[in-house]
Amino acid sequence: MDNKNSDRRGFLKGALVGTSVAVTSSITSSALAADAAPNTSNQNSSSETSGYVFFNLAEQEFIERVVNHMIPADQLSPQGTDIGIHHFIDRVLAGSWGKGDRLYQSGPWKKGLPTQGYQLPLTPADLYRMSIEQSNLFCVKNYGKRVSQITSNQLEEFLLNLRAGKVDFADGPPSGVFFSMLYQNVMEGMFSDPIYGGNKNKAGWKLVGFPGAVATHAQDVEKYFDKKYTAPMFGIADLS
Repeated sequence: MDNKNSDRRGFLKGALVGTSVAVTSSITSSALAADAAPNTSNQNSSSETSGYVFFNLAEQEFIERVVNHMIPADQLSPQGTDIGIHHFIDRVLAGSWGKGDRLYQSGPWKKGLPTQGYQLPLTPADLYRMSIEQSNLFCVKNYGKRVSQITSNQLEEFLLNLRAGKVDFADGPPSGVFFSMLYQNVMEGMFSDPIYGGNKNKAGWKLVGFPGAVATHAQDVEKYFDKKYTAPMFGIADLS
């Protein structure tokens, strides 16, 4: 268990550094600021909101099962739904980012190379809606149950095949494209500012030791040069 937890911490640190989701992700840099309109009087106000604004019931079951599988509860952090990752994704899909306000949507549409980025004639919201439906159809066909009902081992197998693009969405988009967006959104929900619905109680930041919105610690370099220094964590709401 200790080795697994150590590996998980290293994995999440790598995700944090590699995608820069803690500060400047593709969503949180601009779209969230326009969509969230949070109540800054309570640093967890957005995280405490329990209702869905985009996902229907079948989609809620899917996203809750998947985020809890990707971010399981252990001594390092709570599970994904306790951190609010499902609500984070729900809200960005309901907003301008989910509607594709900044995507080129006029065609013509040709199959692009992986290096060319997102190339589908679908908004993120449409991609999620179609892919979740296709995922459930695939799992019913291959495992006899929907994604929310299959075993953990079956879900692991399904997600690995989804990542590799090996899941055939017969009437839908490329499965690998959906997984890439899903994975990025999970990481963003894990490490974004709590004001946007995820990273409840700064759980993601505490996991990797990220100080949050304030990063001006130059004055502490000499003072703590040979001592351990734990920076206080500030979210946007803490500074409002």
